[in-house]
Amino acid sequence: MDKGKAPRLLSKVKRVAREKGIRYVVLAGIRKMRNRLTVSFWYNYYRIFKSWRKLRFQQKEYKYFYHKYNTTWRNERVVEIPIVWDIVKTCKENILEVGNVLSHYFAVNHVIVDKYEKAEGVITEDVTEIRLPQKYDLIVSISTLEHVGWDENQSDHKILHEHEKIIHAIAKLKEHLNPKGKIVVTLPLGYNPDLDALLKNGKIRFDRLFCLKRISRDNRWIETDWKNVEDSKFNSPFAFANGLVIGVIENQPQNDDASES
Repeated sequence: MDKGKAPRLLSKVKRVAREKGIRYVVLAGIRKMRNRLTVSFWYNYYRIFKSWRKLRFQQKEYKYFYHKYNTTWRNERVVEIPIVWDIVKTCKENILEVGNVLSHYFAVNHVIVDKYEKAEGVITEDVTEIRLPQKYDLIVSISTLEHVGWDENQSDHKILHEHEKIIHAIAKLKEHLNPKGKIVVTLPLGYNPDLDALLKNGKIRFDRLFCLKRISRDNRWIETDWKNVEDSKFNSPFAFANGLVIGVIENQPQNDDASES
């Protein structure tokens, strides 16, 4: 712990003790320690005993991604991160990330926009209002756009719960894309019913749409097609996302055998 953090923590503990009592502070400390031990146990369990697991996606194998931050072994991060990070690593040009996700797991040097997360190097702006001074060869967003217009803070945006706001967000990203650039976004299904409806009725379309489905309580996934995930529910039958789409928008069409939406 750095020298400045310890006094701040002690000051906070004293303030909470005065406001809520020493019993509250002790019980809160016990809960926090218990949570840390639980996270460490499961992280090491998956890291040691499940490290051999791989997802086969588009004729390529990806190791499931286990990390303490956001307990990835429990949710869709376990497959989103390795797929998107592989794309980012192969791009040598300008990259924009919407939603500050990758920096929690890797050392990154690309531009990041995140409306709510305040961190060094992160531009705190609404994705529908960004006016960045350059265009990008790759724009990525990991489980972020499903929040746009759905569960934002009511006090800081005039079109909260605007069910088509995500369409404006995607249009804004296209404006920031280089002529030969590519957008890659991951979207958990079932979290935002408005988003699911926009995908179903074709109001949101991607040049290529890939689908993943969770098949087990211990968080294994398979690649599938849209029909097998379009009615996916969030937190049912398993915790967090049970269906996931990876949408790709390309300014320059690619000749490959990938499935289309």
